[in-house]
Amino acid sequence: MVPVPTPEREGDGRPGVRGKPGLVALPPLSLYVHVPWCVHKCPYCDFNSHERPGELPEAEYLRALEADLEQAVPDVWGRPVSTVFFGGGTPSLLSAEAIDRIIGLFRAYLNLPPDVEITLEANPGTAEAGRFQGYAQAGVNRISLGVQSFNDDKLRRLGRIHDAAQARAAIEMAQRAVGRVNLDLMFALPEQTLPECEQDVREALAFGTDHLSLYHLTLEPNTVFAKYPPRVPDDELGAAMQDRVAELIQAAGFDRYEVSAYARPHQACQHNLNYWRFGDYLGIGPGAHSKISFQDRITRQARARMPDAWMRLATEGAGKHVVERRELSHGDLGFEFMLNALRLREGVEGGLFIERTGLSLMTLLPAMRRAVERGLLEPGLDRICATPQGWRFLNELQMEFLP
Repeated sequence: MVPVPTPEREGDGRPGVRGKPGLVALPPLSLYVHVPWCVHKCPYCDFNSHERPGELPEAEYLRALEADLEQAVPDVWGRPVSTVFFGGGTPSLLSAEAIDRIIGLFRAYLNLPPDVEITLEANPGTAEAGRFQGYAQAGVNRISLGVQSFNDDKLRRLGRIHDAAQARAAIEMAQRAVGRVNLDLMFALPEQTLPECEQDVREALAFGTDHLSLYHLTLEPNTVFAKYPPRVPDDELGAAMQDRVAELIQAAGFDRYEVSAYARPHQACQHNLNYWRFGDYLGIGPGAHSKISFQDRITRQARARMPDAWMRLATEGAGKHVVERRELSHGDLGFEFMLNALRLREGVEGGLFIERTGLSLMTLLPAMRRAVERGLLEPGLDRICATPQGWRFLNELQMEFLP
């Protein structure tokens, strides 16, 4: 953490109000890079991703990314970066030379320790052994592969551009080139049975990876699946799949440290842990979001969503590419902290709420009492942690903390 001065000041419910000190130390800082393009937009995807026929505008993207970074540096000057994450879209569409150039920019503009965790999301349909080796040489030390399933029929239904054979080959390439590999899988897929779900998990475990992320397919608004809903397992079968997935993975020696994340000892994703512990993150690239703490306030930013608009505005300068800036209110801070922290199986220490928000735990007390009475939250202030029932009905628990 980076110590900061703590002058007293009067105010309006922000950290450091009414004569109380603000943040005594800034939280860890992560860096998120959004690569917006993909070969094909999946019918379930509601992320900021855009189909791009032909070659990517790599040179233009790199110029805009450097301009975005340069304009953001004053907000995070001198703070060490604890993790880097390339998300998308499909970051593995970028050449190894582009990734090398981007990481070089980070080392030039930011305080980037040599051993920092650098994750890059990859689509098995774009995997190439030489490219993965180039990513590793550039500094990428963790790959997150969007496998989703090892069943060709389910992959077709999901609109994925890869098949099961390509997924298996990509895993082996990534493990040889980089070592640390996360596999993303989905369950409750169109017309999926429980044995099919189990088989996907067993096959993933057979690769000996140290991290798995399992997501329940949801039909999000403004997607093709929302307009043309496929037949998916009902709630009862979906819950049975979730329970069986957890049972299989934990029996293989993994810890379910977050609702959707499983890791072997010491292999948890540090980037995501920083999010869930209400750390800071600087997001650059089209549509990227940031949370940046200062001694007396905590702010959020959002970049222009459309790639062409972001590239044009970022290179014009004067911060035009940042289309939203807001300061988190007293109520926002409590809710957003709990929204993230309750996802962790072990929860967080009560003192972390004070450290990361500058507020007293008493601001949460009414909501915490209600949640404890409903059997959703463990009693006590030393550790804020969901009960098994609260974890199962996480949305209900989180809603107790709405301002």
